[in-house]
Amino acid sequence: MRFFSALLLAAAALAAPVAAETVLIRDGRVVTNGAAGTIESGDVLIVDGRISAVGANVSAPRDARIVEANGRFVTPGAFAAMSEIGLSEISGSGAPNDADLDNDDITAAADAGRAFNPSVTAIAVTRMEGVTRAAIAPSSTGAIFGGRGALVTMSGEPDSLFRQSAFMVVELGETGATRIGGSRAALWPAFEAALRDAREYPNRYRSGQGGAILSELDAAALQPFARGQGLFLVHIESAADIRRLIRFKRDNPSLRFAIHGGAEAWQVASELARADIPVIVDPLSNLPDRFERLAARLDNAALLERAGVNVAIAPAPGTVDAHQARLVLQLAGNAVANGMDWDAAFAAVSRAPAEIFGVGSSVGRLERNYQADVVIWDGDPLQVTSAPDAVFIEGVEQPLVSRQTQLRDRYHPSRQAQR
Repeated sequence: MRFFSALLLAAAALAAPVAAETVLIRDGRVVTNGAAGTIESGDVLIVDGRISAVGANVSAPRDARIVEANGRFVTPGAFAAMSEIGLSEISGSGAPNDADLDNDDITAAADAGRAFNPSVTAIAVTRMEGVTRAAIAPSSTGAIFGGRGALVTMSGEPDSLFRQSAFMVVELGETGATRIGGSRAALWPAFEAALRDAREYPNRYRSGQGGAILSELDAAALQPFARGQGLFLVHIESAADIRRLIRFKRDNPSLRFAIHGGAEAWQVASELARADIPVIVDPLSNLPDRFERLAARLDNAALLERAGVNVAIAPAPGTVDAHQARLVLQLAGNAVANGMDWDAAFAAVSRAPAEIFGVGSSVGRLERNYQADVVIWDGDPLQVTSAPDAVFIEGVEQPLVSRQTQLRDRYHPSRQAQR
């Protein structure tokens, strides 16, 4: 009974909102992700959920709680640049899985934000690995549009969805061609026709003309993106497809694009940098498992970053999972092992995703007035053996407790011996 009482108290602590406090994290190796770089023996002051000061010998207000970092890494929280977290409790199952779209009745209008559940068990597991935010989107199997993605925090609070309709997922490579009839010869005209449908919504629908490609519902959802008011997150892999996207952006400069995948992006790195198209890559993608990825290589992220491309790191399309967002730091470590600079690799799982999804002015850095998503680590955050000692989201320290740790504590032999 004592154990179950403790378990209920722990669950209540996970569920109950906690107010932000004034905290001074003192004497850490502070990775700012900004102009100050890494500050040895630095301090971070958190006030009202935001960073108030960063530097050496920051004075603590009288009411501040002091947290001694003792030389440990202090970093911004990691940002999972692509995930299905909060959309699925049990992958591959029915009712608890909102990550899969099994038909094309609703495509562009699908809205991940409306399906997001902040109570899924994967969220606590993910924040325990130092991930404080994520971009989420469903996966589509029937059309070139995968729906609208959202941005969420890992706080588990009811208000943890902080940007709805943050981006539009679109397939413009081999997968998209398959969905539109088997050929890129049909894919790009279909994409352009969909944009025209959206731009001309609602007039052509009210006149009875209807859309060439889109239903009225999908045209309404796509319209802001077609008018340059949102980001298209495009899944393409081959250098040829990427060059086609670059030309399309040149002809449509008001539209915003980011690439997810880009296995052959290193071949057109300088062109991507000039076009200002960021790329979300998987540093472990090096197998030519299909024709559009014949030139995949492990140092893709390093080559892109050196060319001046804004690079983020996340699992490759087709491998994104609700329970694997926590592994982005491990992926970044693999990028370092294959030639990427450490600072660039860490930025690729923190600052870069925030910039790509339009929240880089408030998330992803330890600088004054930024959201206080802060992690104190017991080692190098890009080493697989390291783990957070403390995680703050918007200035609130998070419990490093999950359903798994509760089960461990319940069934650990030492606990059994006490019964």
